[in-house]
Amino acid sequence: MSEPHVGVYPGTFDPITNGHLDIITRATKVVDRLIIAVADNDGKGPLFPLEERVGMIRAELDSLPGNMGQRMEVQSFDTLLMHFVSDVGANVIIRGLRAVSDFEYEFQMAGMNARLNASVETVFLMAAERQQFISSRFVKEIARLGGDVSSFVSGPVAKRVVAQFGRPPR
Repeated sequence: MSEPHVGVYPGTFDPITNGHLDIITRATKVVDRLIIAVADNDGKGPLFPLEERVGMIRAELDSLPGNMGQRMEVQSFDTLLMHFVSDVGANVIIRGLRAVSDFEYEFQMAGMNARLNASVETVFLMAAERQQFISSRFVKEIARLGGDVSSFVSGPVAKRVVAQFGRPPR
């Protein structure tokens, strides 16, 4: 019997978007178990504290159809990604690509990760066409300026983002 494919999908998820959920859902077709790894990266100046981001992701996974969420878990990390991957026994890193501009950075990162641990593969998944332009950064900017983010994130996440800025959508 072959070794199960355990994937890690890393990111800051600040906040989790419909694009992230698209990649998460599709990643379950590639791996047997998926760990959504939430980076504790204060350098990015996150809108939400780490614990809140983890909680939002868990709530989103609970709302997935069927028992899809049973094959997933959410963990935070504040180490080198490859150390985290090794610690959880993963052998695949999942990375989402929205546009060609993402590829150069992700390609370099995959090369560095392969040098750190050649037994871990990086799998790139293209965002679905409807999700290609969505980023957490844009969601936060739209909400900060009073725009409607409800088509980019789930209803519960939209409410939390809007509450952070105290400015209802116009």
